[in-house]
Amino acid sequence: MATSVVLQKVEKRYGALDVIHGIDLTIDPGEFAVFVGPSGCGKSTLLRMIAGLEEISGGTLLLDNDRMNEVAPAKRGIAMVFQSYALYPHMSVYKNLAFGLETAGYRKAEIEPKVRRAAEILQIEKLLDRKPKALSGGQRQRVAIGRAIVREPRIFLFDEPLSNLDAELRVQMRVEISRLHRDLGNTMIYVTHDQVEAMTMADKIVVLNSGHVEQVGAPLELYNNPINRFVAGFIGSPKMNFLKARIAEVGEGETSIEVCGGTIRLPRRLAGATAGEEVTFGIRPEHLSARDSGIELAPINVELVENLGGETMLYGITPDNQQVTVALDGQQKVERGTNLPVYFDPGRCHVFGADGKAM
Repeated sequence: MATSVVLQKVEKRYGALDVIHGIDLTIDPGEFAVFVGPSGCGKSTLLRMIAGLEEISGGTLLLDNDRMNEVAPAKRGIAMVFQSYALYPHMSVYKNLAFGLETAGYRKAEIEPKVRRAAEILQIEKLLDRKPKALSGGQRQRVAIGRAIVREPRIFLFDEPLSNLDAELRVQMRVEISRLHRDLGNTMIYVTHDQVEAMTMADKIVVLNSGHVEQVGAPLELYNNPINRFVAGFIGSPKMNFLKARIAEVGEGETSIEVCGGTIRLPRRLAGATAGEEVTFGIRPEHLSARDSGIELAPINVELVENLGGETMLYGITPDNQQVTVALDGQQKVERGTNLPVYFDPGRCHVFGADGKAM
């Protein structure tokens, strides 16, 4: 049965150093939640606090409304999958899967069906007699996940489990972990610094920065409506373009902005905007177009062209010497050195104030 996870004003301190600052968060039963953020933001620390591997310095952790702060890790009903596979090299895959149950006192007749079921779910039935050294990286990670499955936990915790895999295997394992969540229905919490993993796997993304939660929401909610510049820059690949700009005029139902050496008019009034205010204009590379449609941002001087087959990436310089990335669909013939006008849909742009908050 899926379990809810509730954090109430949770804090973590190492001596005088505060690393987690009063986090409030609710993960509903059966949700796939992803903690994402740059290195050092506190995402792995927060995961380890939920697991019981780190003490909670302040606040409350609730699993299904039961306080867990003082409960031993083994009694929380949680299974954790780490970045390192940590398999026993001298044991077969079967023994690796069964070992935790054996040490917990399960009988052989109880262990075998659990191991066989986990192997079937992960499609590793034919590997049960092999030693870890005879497995690929992806197969080893499946075995590590299998060790979690046999315990039949209430909650799965994943701490950057795909970091050691190559690009192709990462994509394959993303699909397999998502399928596992669909089939088992357990609550899962997944830590990654890779926002592509977050966007493709999560029901709910939690964006962390320096021990604070910046924004929580569904992947497309964060992509379309980032609450601040940090979230806007972290969610989405390639990264959003951020251009220095200034509010020229605020009228009824429209706002004029000076950006890239020209003035553009947005058909909306920006909340709290005042004429003369320095702001940041944000537009995603995939929301810029070389077609004469919408509003012209500026002509860019194309410095680099990357033809990727399915899309064409352009890197250019604006008239006021700012860098812009443009992602065009398909295979576009654009020469380096071209002065190319680029356009955008005004409904797709973002404006951030001096404090970094979306306006």
